[in-house]
Amino acid sequence: MPVLNRAGRGRVAARACVLAATTCALSAGAALPQESPWIWNRPVLNFMGVPGIIDMPTAHSARDADIDVSLSILDGSRRLTGHFQITPRLSGVFRYANLDSYQGIDPYYDRSFDLRFLLHEETARMPAVTVGLQDFGGTGIYAGEYLVATKTFGRLRATTGLGWGRFAGRDGFDNPLGLFSDDFKTRPSGPSGVQGTGQLDAKQWFRGDAALFAGLQYAVNDRLMLSAEYSTDTYSNEEQYTSFEYRSPVNVGLSYRYSDSLSISGAWLHGSAVAAGLTYTFNPKTPNRYPGGFDRAPFPVTPRAPGSAVDLGWTQLTDANGILRDNMQRYLAIDDLLLEGFDVGPRSARISLRMGGQTAPAQVIGRVARMMTNNLPPSVERYDITLIDNNGLAVSTVTLTRSDLEELEHAPDGAWQSFARAKIVSAQDLPTVVDAAYPKASWRLGPYLEASYFDPESPIRLTFGAELSGRYEPAPGLVLQGALRQKLAGNAGDLPTSNSVLEHVRSDNARYADQDGITMPSLTAAKFFRPGEDVFGRITAGWFEPMFGGLSGEVLWKPVDSRLGLGLEINYAKQREYEQGFGFQSYDVWTGHASAYWQGDGGFAYQLDAGRYLAGDWGATLGIDRTFGNGISIGAFATLTDVSFDDFGEGSFDKGIRFDIPLSALTGQRTRASITRTIRPVQRDGGARLEVDGRLYEQVRDFQQPALQSDWGRFWR
Repeated sequence: MPVLNRAGRGRVAARACVLAATTCALSAGAALPQESPWIWNRPVLNFMGVPGIIDMPTAHSARDADIDVSLSILDGSRRLTGHFQITPRLSGVFRYANLDSYQGIDPYYDRSFDLRFLLHEETARMPAVTVGLQDFGGTGIYAGEYLVATKTFGRLRATTGLGWGRFAGRDGFDNPLGLFSDDFKTRPSGPSGVQGTGQLDAKQWFRGDAALFAGLQYAVNDRLMLSAEYSTDTYSNEEQYTSFEYRSPVNVGLSYRYSDSLSISGAWLHGSAVAAGLTYTFNPKTPNRYPGGFDRAPFPVTPRAPGSAVDLGWTQLTDANGILRDNMQRYLAIDDLLLEGFDVGPRSARISLRMGGQTAPAQVIGRVARMMTNNLPPSVERYDITLIDNNGLAVSTVTLTRSDLEELEHAPDGAWQSFARAKIVSAQDLPTVVDAAYPKASWRLGPYLEASYFDPESPIRLTFGAELSGRYEPAPGLVLQGALRQKLAGNAGDLPTSNSVLEHVRSDNARYADQDGITMPSLTAAKFFRPGEDVFGRITAGWFEPMFGGLSGEVLWKPVDSRLGLGLEINYAKQREYEQGFGFQSYDVWTGHASAYWQGDGGFAYQLDAGRYLAGDWGATLGIDRTFGNGISIGAFATLTDVSFDDFGEGSFDKGIRFDIPLSALTGQRTRASITRTIRPVQRDGGARLEVDGRLYEQVRDFQQPALQSDWGRFWR
């Protein structure tokens, strides 16, 4: 019998691991009924921040809407990864890595994006199957594709996969997809370096040699899991450019789930390196333990006494309308609601209001309707409640009857029945504006924070200071607002001088941020109006943002019961002086967009804007956002214009991730404050759009039927 040396024994053991895992993962037989440990309630993340074993991916998806933020530390590398389960099958990943002395650059920062799609969920007989793209839009350091299958056998999970690119660094063989086309047999080189980031080189995907990887995971108990894998990632880039040393394809590790939100991991990688990881999981569907919040209980419906509905004696009282109006105003103020208009007749009442500190329109309608039963005479049967947006624009009117409120308050399906009986129309015939509604004035003095992300020389740049802002509304729909800032500290002005070949409409941002005196970021006058039943309008003039001022006009067609909206915006913009006073520079441009909006199922919203951007380039922006019932919104966008990737510069085209998190969703307390951020690479000049407050669609959609219907479960809350 031949005697194997240590390397030979290692290869035999590794191949045995692959064979065992493959046999288990692809087993067609039904798994034996065994206990399912709690740690399997969602997949463990690997050191690349995706569902996986140690370095290799697995096939299971996270829970719908889970957001996983993970930090991995290993020899010469640190990876910060955000993983979002966009739908039950589709997930997206953004990864930001820091490598020591990579290609002679120390520190070296790298951005990458992944996509994963679950082709088949695990069943009693079949494994879960997922296809994935890793680092498909970065510099290509981690670029690779895979098809992976995972099967669970009680406390044991087995995974095997077929990988390309980075996943085919060891024991590669001819690409089986070469049977369909010779193009799959070789993998062309892709874009590289900072100037090549962001390019989607689909000609690389699933090309070149392929390799098989595999692994096993064993749940010792509900919290502890042991892992072993045969990895086909040889870390060739890290071994060539950093201190990482590759010795073996076998990785072993463990993961401990401290709580449903927090996990820690450790591993011995490739026979040479210790790795550690920390993962925090947050689900925007349930951001805290109290999804109902800590708001005060609503007023109950006041039932009418028999026969009281025919009593009209109250109509003979002097100033009955004024007395009832004042009573309603006091009740509304208790719930932080603002009365705008009020009329009452023998059988019907009309009221218009702003939401104030409330955040859920359907809940506001339910609360106001119950207040009306407490304050209006029994003969008033019909209630018309008009919602006014924050800029004084009347959007929609909801009509309810007192009889329905009395009947359905305690009905098992009262929320659905109340929506079915409600009538939602475009707001047209408005009640008389109350004297105290206008003029409105408010001001705020507090801190401000601005951030830019992913400069190749620094992960984040911040500017911090104090801001004094004010707002004045002399009449409905007329808004005057402005702000003054004093910078206190920051490093945003340390960005390198722009080398853009386009007009410097955004890339000179450092020159605007690097001002030590008092600046005026905005000073505008805006008029919001309704030119037709399904049409909304806006005209804004002034200094819109720190970099541009001018004149902006917008019109939006958005029927009250439609998921579709169409808009048109035209702007004349002139570049402001760096000091952000009243002066301007010489550059000016006509810019504008035609926009289409669609409210899809599951809280998804889609927006397509096509037109001319600030640098004079023509193109389109696609944005997709998912909004949850508590108001938390997460989305992404990308812009492509006639500017070439080379002329655009770093990033190749404008793209980013955005989120809006109402503080009320986190704390359960009533407030309209929110954390709003757009995370994008250092912004270049291509695809740059004018920033104008009060764009119509964002303020109209939440008050119309599609959004009210999805939120109507809060009507009786």
